[in-house]
Amino acid sequence: MLLRFRVANHRSIRDERELSLIGTALGDGAARDSGLRHDGAEVAALPVIGVFGPNASGKTNLMSALRDMRAAVRTSFADWTKTPGVPRKPFKLDPDSADETSLYEVDLTLGRTPVRFTYGFELSDDRVEAEWLHAYPRGEREVWFDREADRPEEEGGEFVFESDGFTGQREVLTKLTRPDALFLSTAATLNDPQLSALHRWFMDNLWLVTPGEDVVHRTKWTQDLLTDAGSRNEYADRILRLLSVADLGVTGIEVDRETGAIRLRHRTTDGADVPLEFLTEESFGTHAWFAFLGPMLTVLDRGAVLLVDELDSSLHPTLAAEVVRIFQDPRANPKNAQLIFTTHDATLLGSEVLDRPLGRDQVWITVKGRSGATDLYPLTAAHPADGENLERGYLRGRYGGVPRVSAGEIAREVSWQEAKATA
Repeated sequence: MLLRFRVANHRSIRDERELSLIGTALGDGAARDSGLRHDGAEVAALPVIGVFGPNASGKTNLMSALRDMRAAVRTSFADWTKTPGVPRKPFKLDPDSADETSLYEVDLTLGRTPVRFTYGFELSDDRVEAEWLHAYPRGEREVWFDREADRPEEEGGEFVFESDGFTGQREVLTKLTRPDALFLSTAATLNDPQLSALHRWFMDNLWLVTPGEDVVHRTKWTQDLLTDAGSRNEYADRILRLLSVADLGVTGIEVDRETGAIRLRHRTTDGADVPLEFLTEESFGTHAWFAFLGPMLTVLDRGAVLLVDELDSSLHPTLAAEVVRIFQDPRANPKNAQLIFTTHDATLLGSEVLDRPLGRDQVWITVKGRSGATDLYPLTAAHPADGENLERGYLRGRYGGVPRVSAGEIAREVSWQEAKATA
């Protein structure tokens, strides 16, 4: 499970910011046992985090930071030599940021008997400046490796191994690790058994869903689940049920096994079932929900982490709330998959129509300061009371994260521009 993510100098996130998935005392019962203990107490991990904030406040940049960390681990050894320099995106509105490193770090658990790991790295334009992996097999920190590009030889050189916990071929791996490649990527490529487990976590987690940009890919993902011969129609049954309960009028699915073409059946007014061509006759809403099901079901089955940018952009608020509830429900999510999403939809904070699907400690807020840098903080920093109307408080600006626009200001600006153009 993912416990924490730390980032700095990535797009609009200039200063170090941390997103925590550890449950707090202000939680409302959604947190799961992570299998870890701290000072004798259970450490609870949250299955869902929702990030709220106005347009251009940095929500998408937070998601891209997680995605870029995953991409770096997956591709640095094989792909970073193909183009000059190290791919990164430092904060552009402060010239000094170009000379500062970009930081990425995760806390997570691995294994059936969960062990906590902290893995991170810092990048400059030319090389990996630092990289580290700490393990906590008995609750005590073990430094499996610590890398600093400019560390003097008398202090151990670039790579330091302080613990016997990492038993890999240290000398071979360090010699084969390029300055512009991650040690973790190199070790996994060379099949180090210990580090390959952590590398696999990045391969199988942090799937990013971006509504409107990857619909074709995600639609094919769902289609592949429907046509997978090894699934014994299990996915077909699950997808049909999820399409049916979404009140889209779908009563059945037809799949051409040769072409993969799909037709969804709908009930007519006289009680018959009629198939509609998926690509040309189904609504945008049906396409959006169908495309979401493939990634969601895969993540639930793997116990992985799903990232969704703008959950509300193509899903009705009721469906968006149901997605949150799926991940919150231990019966629907027995493998402790996690969902991190961004949204503008304040109804997910609770309204007269929708019961609140998110606990107070599951809400994070982004705001952008006058310098253009993103700030990220939990709703709990505002100390909301138990039972407080979070939707009303958020929309009224009590917690921050709403546009600083007075009522009618934009309309007045448009009217002024129109009057000026016709004068």
